Amino acid sequence: MDSENKQVTDTVLNIEDIMRILPHRYPMLLVDRIVDVVPQTSATGIKNVTANEPYFPGHFPERPVMPGVMIIESMAQTAAALIVWSIGEELEGKLVYFMSIDSARFRKPVVPGDQLEVHVEAKQHRGPVWKFAGEGKVDGHLVAEATFTAMIMDN
Repeated sequence: MDSENKQVTDTVLNIEDIMRILPHRYPMLLVDRIVDVVPQTSATGIKNVTANEPYFPGHFPERPVMPGVMIIESMAQTAAALIVWSIGEELEGKLVYFMSIDSARFRKPVVPGDQLEVHVEAKQHRGPVWKFAGEGKVDGHLVAEATFTAMIMDN
């Protein structure tokens, strides 16, 4: 991720801010806090992975692992919150939908007790369509990465 030449703000979006921005709720809200915000450019979402996540009893009961699709969803929610927060009132009442997921790679399992840091960076933007690169890290180690495209649409 190469947002080092952009100005990182001291903005922190807490869970209440995120719930005002995104329509997701438990059990599908997969970001607890957003930090390192560069408006319309990049941000880091924090997901505290707990043993009581609803998917762990079935994925895998003897060795709980966060499903890769949930990690990608966490990336998408971080990106959506970044864009909606950055643009503001203009996006009120609109939703952000996946269009594509490319080059997804899962390097290490994410398990209960981990703090997943999801770094997203906008790579391209044309009208309501945004393309992002995302990385998931635990303790500084890359656990997942993907490129994805989303579109802002009326609710």
